Amino acid sequence: MERIIQKLKEKGCKITPQRRAIIQSLLNFSKFPTALEVFNDIKATNPDVGLDTIYRNLNLLVEIGIVNSINLPGKDVKVFELSIDGHHHHLVCLSCGQADCLDYCPIDEQRLQTAAGSEFKITGHSLEIYGYCQKCKSTHK
Repeated sequence: MERIIQKLKEKGCKITPQRRAIIQSLLNFSKFPTALEVFNDIKATNPDVGLDTIYRNLNLLVEIGIVNSINLPGKDVKVFELSIDGHHHHLVCLSCGQADCLDYCPIDEQRLQTAAGSEFKITGHSLEIYGYCQKCKSTHK
């Protein structure tokens, strides 16, 4: 938690009780939660927090690189994770929406920049690989 708080300070962000609660909530989950799940988790101990506050703070934390958001295909929902494990990508189940980390990056940044050409400067990338998790793959052959 303190390492994340330090990152927030380095980015010039205030350490509000809501941000602390969101970070703690993300640390508590064993899976990648939606904003609504984070809200419900925090609401149990902080009934005054609003869903708009959760969304606003999650979006800010994504913008400054403290949190990653993952789009679930075919669903109008994102899941969130703390960005403390460095650069990585995700395996996302098309059936249940489970997202797992892919612990390495298969993308060669230099090749990618060459392919993009000099008219476009690449500053980063993300990769989501879609398929079916262990639990769901037997029903989707």
